[in-house]
Amino acid sequence: MIPQPGPSWQPEGKPARRPHEYVRGGTVKLLTLFRPAAGELRAEPVQSGCNAVLHPWLKQELTAILGACPPAPSAPAIGCRWADWDYRPAALLHDELLPPLRMLLVWDNLRGHYSADMVDWCRERGIGLLYTPLSGSWLNMAESMQRIIQRRALDGQNPEADAELVKGWLRAVVTGWNRQPTPFVWGGKRHARRDRAYARRHRLGGSGATTSSAVRRRYRPVRQLHRSPIGNGIGK
Repeated sequence: MIPQPGPSWQPEGKPARRPHEYVRGGTVKLLTLFRPAAGELRAEPVQSGCNAVLHPWLKQELTAILGACPPAPSAPAIGCRWADWDYRPAALLHDELLPPLRMLLVWDNLRGHYSADMVDWCRERGIGLLYTPLSGSWLNMAESMQRIIQRRALDGQNPEADAELVKGWLRAVVTGWNRQPTPFVWGGKRHARRDRAYARRHRLGGSGATTSSAVRRRYRPVRQLHRSPIGNGIGK
């Protein structure tokens, strides 16, 4: 019965409920840029996430990131070229006409992300755009980051429709996260445990199906034909 750290705690049979004063007075959106390898987070809470708000913020933040990046090498290695990421703009026939690739920006398939103004702006500055596949929102790590920030800022709070107060909480949590950021790793320890467990299993017929124990195989005895040695017919 000792309360443990967590978003909420309540006795059995008494689930958490919103207070009767709770009123949904609007929403706050969190514009997010996240660098998984370093855990660095750039986010800004806003009332609206339309293109008129999103694109200027993106251009400002991407310009600041490019300013801190080292210059592009004169002879780019594998993985640092447009062709390595299958970038084929319709207006350009040769990759040599593109500026050096300096950054990869992964985002979802919103219609505003395909606007010619934004795409051309990124291409001119060496920003390669990669779109997550349809029905692949689980690949968007920025949304995972937003969920963490939202819970840390809003769990157990009742701001009473004060949008500016919520924005201040979100900004404070983002600042606290960047003081000691946590890098994201694909798979991690849990994925390694799954790999070890899968390696201990036995495949069936070379397919993806497995069993925890080896399946017994029935071997049919092979009949052997024994020939009598050829003799001269003289016995003892």
